[in-house]
Amino acid sequence: MIGYVTIGTNDLAKAREYYDALFQSIGASRLMELPHGFTLYGTDWRRPGVAITPPYDGGTAAPGNGNMIALVVDSRAKVDAFHARALELGGSDEGGPGLRGPEGDRAFYGAYFRDPEGNKICVFRMGPA
Repeated sequence: MIGYVTIGTNDLAKAREYYDALFQSIGASRLMELPHGFTLYGTDWRRPGVAITPPYDGGTAAPGNGNMIALVVDSRAKVDAFHARALELGGSDEGGPGLRGPEGDRAFYGAYFRDPEGNKICVFRMGPA
């Protein structure tokens, strides 16, 4: 159902540098760039993506309280690596990789971080190890 989510930025060049390196680690790249600065990342046009952009109203971008983007990957090792890469690139830890709840078919293994502008992101894997 979700086509893409958007993260506001006050420093487009810095945000592009951060997300170029971070998303490259899971095989995603820039799919679209518009003159205003809207930049869409993804692995394929047929799959959901993540966009960054300065606010269209010219105001200041600010992370929302309670807002978070959750990105699914296909292994726990990728959760670990993506979280580590996010921190290496200047993100901050909001909860290291680990199992949240019981192990099993519906196991949730995730990690949480904030990008350099404070946007909260989760990377997760559902299912057994």
